[in-house]
Amino acid sequence: MTIDSIWSYPPDSGHVEGRDLTGYGVVGTDGTLGHVEREDGHHGMWHLVVDTGVWLFGRSAVVPVGVVTSVDEAERKISVACTVDEVKEAPRFRTDSETMDPDYLTAVADYYRRLIPHGTTTA
Repeated sequence: MTIDSIWSYPPDSGHVEGRDLTGYGVVGTDGTLGHVEREDGHHGMWHLVVDTGVWLFGRSAVVPVGVVTSVDEAERKISVACTVDEVKEAPRFRTDSETMDPDYLTAVADYYRRLIPHGTTTA
């Protein structure tokens, strides 16, 4: 079975399995994106649902955990390897059911994979 690394935290990110990231701030390479609403992993496709608040672009966004560059527990902050505009341009997240839709999540992965190249590993 092939596992796409876009859905896995990078080993050097500081992520600790089982840690609840709800409420952590999310920061892009050029500014604040919002905070983690929740972490989901349907079909093995782990991602963060980020509430961007009305001041940014007034919606939530789905961000694959493979773009996480660091998790700072002391600061309760997650840094990602993309800009605010790149997250804004990602496939639009409209309903919670999309986080369970493999087709939607594949579109999200394809988008972020173009921004941040990731290989695959086998398990």
